[in-house]
Amino acid sequence: MDVQPLWENACKHLKEILNPDVYSRWIAVIRPLEIANDTLVLSVENDFCKMWLEDNYLQLIVNALRLGEAPESLHVKFTVRQQEPATEPEEVAEPGQAAPGEKEKRRPQRRMKGVAVTELNERLTFEEFVVGPSNSFVHAAAIGVTQSLGKAYNPLFIHGQSGLGKTHLLQAIGHRVAQTMAGARVAYVTTESLLNEYVDAIRSNTTLAFRNRYRSVDLLLVDDVHFFGGKESLQEEFFHTFNTLFNARKQIVMTSDRLAREIPGLEERLVTRFQWGLVIALEKPNFETRLAILRYKHQSANRQLSEDVLMFIADNIQSNVRALECGLNTALWYANQQPEVPMNVERVRDILKDVLDKEQLKDLTFDEIQRAVAEFYDVRLTDMSSKQRPQSVALPRQIAMYLARKLTHASLQDIANAFGKTHATVLYAAKAIQNRIDTEEKLRGDVRQITRRLGRDPVAYQL
Repeated sequence: MDVQPLWENACKHLKEILNPDVYSRWIAVIRPLEIANDTLVLSVENDFCKMWLEDNYLQLIVNALRLGEAPESLHVKFTVRQQEPATEPEEVAEPGQAAPGEKEKRRPQRRMKGVAVTELNERLTFEEFVVGPSNSFVHAAAIGVTQSLGKAYNPLFIHGQSGLGKTHLLQAIGHRVAQTMAGARVAYVTTESLLNEYVDAIRSNTTLAFRNRYRSVDLLLVDDVHFFGGKESLQEEFFHTFNTLFNARKQIVMTSDRLAREIPGLEERLVTRFQWGLVIALEKPNFETRLAILRYKHQSANRQLSEDVLMFIADNIQSNVRALECGLNTALWYANQQPEVPMNVERVRDILKDVLDKEQLKDLTFDEIQRAVAEFYDVRLTDMSSKQRPQSVALPRQIAMYLARKLTHASLQDIANAFGKTHATVLYAAKAIQNRIDTEEKLRGDVRQITRRLGRDPVAYQL
């Protein structure tokens, strides 16, 4: 079996389902070496890369190979290739492309940005954050941080469900400090971006620059720290960054979709440190807060909605602020498109029917989804989270992961935990099934039938 065409075919599948940055960082740098004893040997740059691929992308790569012509018996093994010392500076190439004449050298990495106010959305300020009874306490804590960096609440740990405004408050803190403290060094970063920068730093031997970037700031804002779970090397690095900043009385603010002690795979020493300061929950907005948000957001609209309509939306969309704003924007769009038609409560009820139906549904559990798929395909429920890989089990399992992604608000990591897989495997399954649904009528019909058995309208979920 020719190794190069086999690998190129797998890469085509991987390129379709992976983020371009992820593909260029992890897949494009792999080199196929040989197939020996039913094992495809792939070479990578260093031990860290080998470990990361084995822990997070091995099954994804195996699945992509089997979508091509690879036999079920084919295994994958990673090996670290020998690096020849470079005698000249490497020429910078675009991500995913080798520099001219530099095929055998390591792929150049992007330069670290200087410490500054980075990646802050200009609209996410305190002025644009609507305060109500359900979020006034966390808002006050965020304001308090800006008035006494490193002293009032350090660290400040904000947790809550998606769509409630955690990122808004986090970036608002950054904006306020930058505006009121001349020369303040502020860094905002998502945990995913932090991981990518850390990996780049290891590959390019620039870990010192990486550490200096985040250990020399006055304010460090870290979004979605629940993604630290299971990433041992990144946790080790952040542990020392946290200690350096805390001991220097520099401010740390973090957000998460859950309490630190509930993050799977988070080391105990980080759990305790995340709880040293103030841990505060951002709750679902109550009716008064939802109504205040709607009133504020629609002030600048071309057409004003009646108070009855605003109260109806506030009363019926309760899950999160993002859904609330979506309902308002939908109603305003219809009002502007058909100004001659009165925008009353009955019309809004009809326009937002799908949104309101979703709001009233009880959240599905992973067990309900797994059971429905297992019954449809006549497989055992335990097969949904087993290590077995036959096609008779693989397809139902992928469909169950796809439906968990589509029909719930759960994170990739939560779904991965429920199925005993990695988040990369869940992502692969979801995208692979979506691609097949778009082209295979029978599979699309099966998925829709399972969705109806779960009490959900497949059209409403765009299935």
